[in-house]
Amino acid sequence: MAYRTFLLIGFAAMSLLVESLVSAQQTPPLTPDIPPKFEAPTSAYDYEKREVMIPMRDGVKLHTVIVLPKGARNAPILLTRTPYNASGRAQRNASPHMVAALPLFDELFAADGYIRVYQDVRGKYGSEGEYVMTRPLRGPLNNSMVDHSTDAYDTIDWLVKNLPGSNGRVGMVGSSYEGFTVVMALVHPHPALKAAVPESPMVDGWMGDDWFHYGAFREINLDYFTEQTAAKGEGNTILRQGYDDYENFRRAGSAGDFAKAGGLDQLPWWRKVSEHPSYDSFWQAQALDKIMAAQPLTVPTIWLQGLWDQEDMWGAIHSYLAVEPKDKGNDKNFLIMGPWFHSQINREGTSLGPLHWNGDTTLEVRRDIIKPFFDQYLKDGAPKANTPPVLIYNTGENHWDRFNAWPRACAPGCSAKPRPLYLTSNFGLSFTAPASSAYDEYISDPAKPVPYQPRPVRFSDSDAWRRWLVADQRAFADRTDVLTYMTQPLTENVRLGGPPVVHLVASTSGTDSDWVVKLIDVYPDEVPSQPEMGGYELGIAMDIFRGRYRESFEHAQAITPNKELPYTFALPTVNHVFKPGHRIMVQVQSTWFPLYDRNPQTFVPNIFFAKPGDYVKAVQRVYHASYIDLPVVP
Repeated sequence: MAYRTFLLIGFAAMSLLVESLVSAQQTPPLTPDIPPKFEAPTSAYDYEKREVMIPMRDGVKLHTVIVLPKGARNAPILLTRTPYNASGRAQRNASPHMVAALPLFDELFAADGYIRVYQDVRGKYGSEGEYVMTRPLRGPLNNSMVDHSTDAYDTIDWLVKNLPGSNGRVGMVGSSYEGFTVVMALVHPHPALKAAVPESPMVDGWMGDDWFHYGAFREINLDYFTEQTAAKGEGNTILRQGYDDYENFRRAGSAGDFAKAGGLDQLPWWRKVSEHPSYDSFWQAQALDKIMAAQPLTVPTIWLQGLWDQEDMWGAIHSYLAVEPKDKGNDKNFLIMGPWFHSQINREGTSLGPLHWNGDTTLEVRRDIIKPFFDQYLKDGAPKANTPPVLIYNTGENHWDRFNAWPRACAPGCSAKPRPLYLTSNFGLSFTAPASSAYDEYISDPAKPVPYQPRPVRFSDSDAWRRWLVADQRAFADRTDVLTYMTQPLTENVRLGGPPVVHLVASTSGTDSDWVVKLIDVYPDEVPSQPEMGGYELGIAMDIFRGRYRESFEHAQAITPNKELPYTFALPTVNHVFKPGHRIMVQVQSTWFPLYDRNPQTFVPNIFFAKPGDYVKAVQRVYHASYIDLPVVP
């Protein structure tokens, strides 16, 4: 009995001991439920992600995201330098698989063992230093020791020395601002930079990329200014009082008035832009196509952009043309132009607005051209890529065209010469020069400007913004302040291969004026396979010219009222066929609002700060001596 009692007591004591030990292992109820750091397990991932701070030559460190395939050996490096948050750019999805985690453009590279690198440019997001919008190269506009060229050089130098899994070869790719940083890296490039693809790069912000077109300011950029420069991360757009930006900007007055109301006077970049309305040394010294023309051609480069690029229509084509004379073997300087909006190469490419293509055009280029191009220069044993010197989509016949050079028709240096298409009486168009010097006229009223797309206009509507260049121009053809000229239905193909050049002869009763010219493909009244395209007026090439720069882009001059004067400017390049049954149309107008700021039609020193009383109606006369040199090819 005593022995049994002893066992019971011992058992109870053991139970108390076990209970005490269990209790000691439990988490106390008031333990904070947010740990100092939480890391998701990554052992099952097929890649490793590193975030490092890479030192530049001035001591500033740049935040860099490196995504490596696990077990990478002898792997090439693909680098993008961005102002748009490297951490966000380097992750499309939360996934254990590198192909799914990285952006769509990277899928082919992630599946083939590439090391992918994204870096915040100095002063943005995780990078140290001071941000300067499109920081100029060292020189007259930059007395520091650093620019995007040196930052790219120092970054590449660090990568090839600190990534033992790499093969020491680097390619660069990026679109828009990221394309600009690719071009900057081509200035005194690092020896390890073996290939580059600047996509829709911002090259000359005054002549025809983001900020201006031939001197007319693009007001949509005011929101971009606040988004990019009001904060180190992402800033906000400008607060609106109304739904329709057409009315918001018209009510505000000048572009300067709108900017001031939005607080942009606090932003140095806005002050720089508004202080340089003309193409002075501030803009000329930053024109990268001119800079590339003076550089040795050492890095094989594909210049890429969309034929309906609503943001950077100038950069790629003009850089290609600037560099092409150096490409003696026709094997280092390449051009790709697809049927795309801005940066669509990074998205699906089966259509644009109402236009449907024969396949996914962006996938075709990424898979069949860009990936083999990088492989050739970055991977051991890769075959020579079949990179065409020029690859341009034929937007009339709906297929890709490969050429040895571009343009196919031009005044000097091409086998085919342009054919002048004249404005004629009764609002016709003819390849025969008219006998008379008659004119047509309209009243341009800045108080009632022609919208660039049907109202209401919402700059925040990204879908409308991407497709506005292919929008039906019938919405504007019958306005009394738009002149519309058209051929009879064509009986044979009219094939264009190059930039149409406007030779406008016009007068204005004002002392300043803008001129907008649109080259349009008018579809037949019936399109059985796509009824909604019946009579569609598709813009093929359109642009604006600020009249004060008729004689000099650098020095604005007042226009002599009521005097016939010539205005000459090139429209964006085209590869298009006007088919039988279609018509060629030309529209002429003087406002394109609110995408472009209104010309007051009174000469003032700086249109950014025009006063309400400066905005006047003007009688605009367009003479039948006007014509467009069409780059017609056999």
